Amino acid sequence: EVGASILLLRACLGLLASPVYLLALLGLWEPFCRKVFFPFLLDKICVLHDKKSKKHKQELFRNLPDFRGPSGELRLLEIGTGGGSNFQFYPPGCRVTCTDINPNFQQSLSKNMKKNQHLHYEQFLVAAGEDLRQVPSGSVDAVVCTLVLCSVSSVSSTLSEVLRVLRPGGAFYFLEHVAAEHSSWKYFWQQVCYPTWKLVFAGCCLTRELWKNLEEAEFSELKIQHISVAMPWMPVEPHIVGYGVK
Repeated sequence: EVGASILLLRACLGLLASPVYLLALLGLWEPFCRKVFFPFLLDKICVLHDKKSKKHKQELFRNLPDFRGPSGELRLLEIGTGGGSNFQFYPPGCRVTCTDINPNFQQSLSKNMKKNQHLHYEQFLVAAGEDLRQVPSGSVDAVVCTLVLCSVSSVSSTLSEVLRVLRPGGAFYFLEHVAAEHSSWKYFWQQVCYPTWKLVFAGCCLTRELWKNLEEAEFSELKIQHISVAMPWMPVEPHIVGYGVK
């Protein structure tokens, strides 16, 4: 019965989004989404999400300086940097390497770099989280990933790469939206929205239970907190936040 309701509502949503499905069928949606629509949309959503999650991020990144390397410097790699909305939370003098699979965030990225001149920007790599081969093993003190694990093609491969590039004793910081409690209305709507949402939001999956992937990865210490970040009209309220130590 629930399954039938989900399928019916999915079909209605698909009908509303039929122009997008048509463009996808013609192979036109993906390039337009990557170049124009997603960077524009993400910019708007990030502003809202940053407001809602600011306290959580301040709390999360507070102990970043504790993971400075033996040289006294903090070498930080960010996966899925997007427009650079996390820069404001990084400690002064931090050496940042930015990576993103999508190189089309230049405008907001350079704006945020100008705003945050307390950081040293090392390089920008066009790379997927699952394939960071341009980054040497054990070469960074911290890896940061926010709202990215929902759309990587393999969470476990991404976490393997995170552990590879971190030096022993380095830390992986995350803030991600996750699947809601299975018996809840939130989860019901996540299932309804899933196919259309994934198409419109460049591969973002609403129902990943990312805390399980993190628990399975080989971190020597893992701190995970389940929190709520209320986003109006969006099925992404349940989040996890925390860090794991290699």
